[in-house]
Amino acid sequence: MLVHLSIRNLAVVEAVDITFHSGFHVLTGETGAGKSIIIDALGLIAGGRGSADLIRYGCDRAEMEASFDLPEGHPVWGSLANFGIGGDHTESLIIRREISAQGKSTARINGQLVNLSMLREIGESLINLHGQHEHQTLLRPERHLELLDAYGGDDIGTAKASYQESYAAFVKVNKEWNELRNTSQQTLQMLDLYRFQLEEISAAGLKSGEDELLAEEKVRLSHSEKMMDSVSKAYELLYGSQGLEAVAKAISRLNEVAAYDSKQVNPLLEQLQSAYYQLEDASFGLRSYRENIEFNPERLEEVEDRLNLITTLRRKYGDSVEGILEYYEKISREADTLENKDELLEQLQERRNELLSELMAKAVKLSDIRKAKAEELAAQIENELKDLQMDRTSFQVKLARNEDPSGIEWEGRRIRPSKHGIDNAEFLISPNPGEPLRPLGKIASGGELSRIMLGLKSIFARHDEVPVLIFDEVDTGVSGRAAQSIAEKLYRLSRTCQVFSITHLPQVACMADQQYLIEKVVEDGRTMTRVQQLNDVERVNELARMLGGVEITEKTQHHAQEMLNLAKAQKESI
Repeated sequence: MLVHLSIRNLAVVEAVDITFHSGFHVLTGETGAGKSIIIDALGLIAGGRGSADLIRYGCDRAEMEASFDLPEGHPVWGSLANFGIGGDHTESLIIRREISAQGKSTARINGQLVNLSMLREIGESLINLHGQHEHQTLLRPERHLELLDAYGGDDIGTAKASYQESYAAFVKVNKEWNELRNTSQQTLQMLDLYRFQLEEISAAGLKSGEDELLAEEKVRLSHSEKMMDSVSKAYELLYGSQGLEAVAKAISRLNEVAAYDSKQVNPLLEQLQSAYYQLEDASFGLRSYRENIEFNPERLEEVEDRLNLITTLRRKYGDSVEGILEYYEKISREADTLENKDELLEQLQERRNELLSELMAKAVKLSDIRKAKAEELAAQIENELKDLQMDRTSFQVKLARNEDPSGIEWEGRRIRPSKHGIDNAEFLISPNPGEPLRPLGKIASGGELSRIMLGLKSIFARHDEVPVLIFDEVDTGVSGRAAQSIAEKLYRLSRTCQVFSITHLPQVACMADQQYLIEKVVEDGRTMTRVQQLNDVERVNELARMLGGVEITEKTQHHAQEMLNLAKAQKESI
């Protein structure tokens, strides 16, 4: 849930810090007091686009910060992990948004910078904001199939997972089939080229790592004379009078001294004797190495020719001998495919048809389950609307095949399967008897739209796992019993998630668990918005204002207290 919201220098808000709780919250106050600014701030936290026009006059930036407490299994933690952002359900998730006077926006999640698309993805999983005239998720037909599938739970989920497994296999084979089928014009040309390249590489008889070994051999052969001269001189120095002979004489001298002072001389004598044997081994090694130095101009020429051949092949086929050999294997397979194209095409065609039959069978099964769930969903939505005083409303989830002229031919129709199946879904509604069912987004009445959206939210909130629902004047255009029904529905909804509502209706406000007063004040000649969480006495006065206007009388206070008492009893019964 949303735990805390901090706003600095946004519109007429100078500084606001609000702590929230679980359950149903209402924001009330006079028109123009700044209630929508709180909602705007949450919209920016959720990834909405910012503008320098939102910054309080005279300030260089606006700042918003929100903290959320979420359960361990919430989808947000997985999204954060995919973005490389640390998070732990035992700690609060903190989102911070800043907008500069130059229009630049920066966002951080748990202190780490994120771009707007990342923030929006996280925000959509945290906050669902519904305003009367906004383009909402539930009004977008492209989301209706997803919502139906979410409502269908495991029944649809199992069938859909099986379908998607077959879909992935079909897409792979279908792609191979199309690619092979479309190679006819250039097949012979490519086959001739592959054959030439295969013959050229094969004739070279390359071995992995050969170029490196040849390069080392070339260096040795190119400098064999200099190596011979240097090694010979080194051997002569070690084995001559300046080397082993000199050390042997030194040992002889020390042996004489050791007869008089063995305690101190013997360690030195041992060192010299050790050095003598090491030098002797080194000199023998040098002699052996000198004898193996090869001076062979013919071999050098062979090595250079071989390296030139490899260099030529590398320019054509790869950066190394390994790369050339990999290319050889690749074109060998492609040549084999082209040479056996007709046979392979027939095999792929047969496999494709098998997978298509399997795919469409699973797609039809998925569609049948969806049809059943669509009827259940429509019935539930109509029941929800009855609770909202729209008992004569008809609702339908229209399912249709995803037909496309460029799609796959199936039973005399062109169908385009997608990873979601072969269905399109759209929510249709008729608020009044005798009127035809129409798309949900074309409902004209603001009051009807508000109640329809609330009814849909009441069902889908149990499936989309968004913890915070915000309704911006969802009760606009309603009154009387309809207003009371909306209040009860909002309260019921708040039992499964945190609900916020901006309202001007006392019937809605009295059902809230927490009430916040938004009001404008003037301090030092500047207008600013102030937010206050109301206690029991203050709630009575605010409800009295909502009932009777600016002037609060004893009668309106009594009426307000009575409404709160009735609301408390109603909530207890719920």
